[in-house]
Amino acid sequence: MRDDMDRRAIGTLSVGHGGVDFASGAIPALIPFLVVEFDLGYAAAGALMLALTASSSLVQPLFGYWSDSRGALWLLPGGLALAAVGTALVALAPAYPIVVAVTFAAGIGIAAYHPEGAKFAAYASSARRASGMSLFNVGGNFGYALGPIVVTPLVLWLGLTGGLFAMLPVLVAALVLLRSLHGIEQLAPEPQAHTESAAVDDVGAMTLLGVVIALRSVAWFGLLTFVPLWVIENGGTEGEGNRMLSLMLVAGACGTLLLGPVADRVGLRRTLLLTQAALPFLVVAFVSVGGALGTVALMLVGLCVVGTFGVTMVLSQLYLPRHVGMASGLSVGLAMGLGGIAAVALGAVADTVDLETALYVAAVAPGLGAVLCLALPRPQPLVVPPTPAPVAIS
Repeated sequence: MRDDMDRRAIGTLSVGHGGVDFASGAIPALIPFLVVEFDLGYAAAGALMLALTASSSLVQPLFGYWSDSRGALWLLPGGLALAAVGTALVALAPAYPIVVAVTFAAGIGIAAYHPEGAKFAAYASSARRASGMSLFNVGGNFGYALGPIVVTPLVLWLGLTGGLFAMLPVLVAALVLLRSLHGIEQLAPEPQAHTESAAVDDVGAMTLLGVVIALRSVAWFGLLTFVPLWVIENGGTEGEGNRMLSLMLVAGACGTLLLGPVADRVGLRRTLLLTQAALPFLVVAFVSVGGALGTVALMLVGLCVVGTFGVTMVLSQLYLPRHVGMASGLSVGLAMGLGGIAAVALGAVADTVDLETALYVAAVAPGLGAVLCLALPRPQPLVVPPTPAPVAIS
């Protein structure tokens, strides 16, 4: 049994995670420019986020089932490449319906990567599961944060075509990951490790956790979609709006490095509860206070939400120990995908009433999630299966 995590393997998977989420993060950064290009309303802007999350999130459990039943390492470079191509086409699409279609295609690539990547990151983490999954997630979080940082100046310089050039490094990352598959494959435990385990799935606990994640995602996807538009509505520019979005995402990536080790020490459920309870107050502070304090509150939102992605992923894997890929697909995919649906509903509220009201509505959901956190059961102890010795990953 390995006592230490395989940091090189996690690093490789984290880089791929960074590439796929960079493509994902580029799309919210493109939304303000697409709103101008196609004269879109708030609901239509929210529909773009729904197209992304419906394909990148809601179908992830299907890829997780595929991963658990048959294994599909090729989904790692394949998903990364599809995400890059789809996002590049978002920037080149000549009409809004085509934008929606290629956004959906990019999301399929994003969905393909996550369950398989999270499963092998769990294998590489050994007993330090929360810390290992945080290292895996930090790549994705920094990649997502880089989306608006890189895409915004390129689009301001080159127009929407700049989104095409932003995706070229992602295609390079897909080729690098393709060369690393043999070493990653060696992380898988022996087949008998699964059959001999006495662990059982707790579907009820996973369902409750899924509701908690979904409520957290209502606030998160509302902010992802509407923070730049809120800044613009209050006299800012598209660039200023995307810079505010970037601050939230970078703070979230830093939160991943902080909260993973914290969760290993103080407990997964306690970490999730405290961060979830803080979210309503932070969102309200961002909207109502504004200025420097509002910016700090928004950054703390990123820390609390993104910083606990790894925590909820580990909890899901512990609640469904026999279906690790499916657990990852449910925690990252289905539950968070519901947040994309909420983005459309919040957009409708913004169109009907105003954007400020929509953001206040978004703040309520994680408060309900904090109450449900109190009912989450203690997960089964982590059983680390024996695995072969690490193989060098080229």
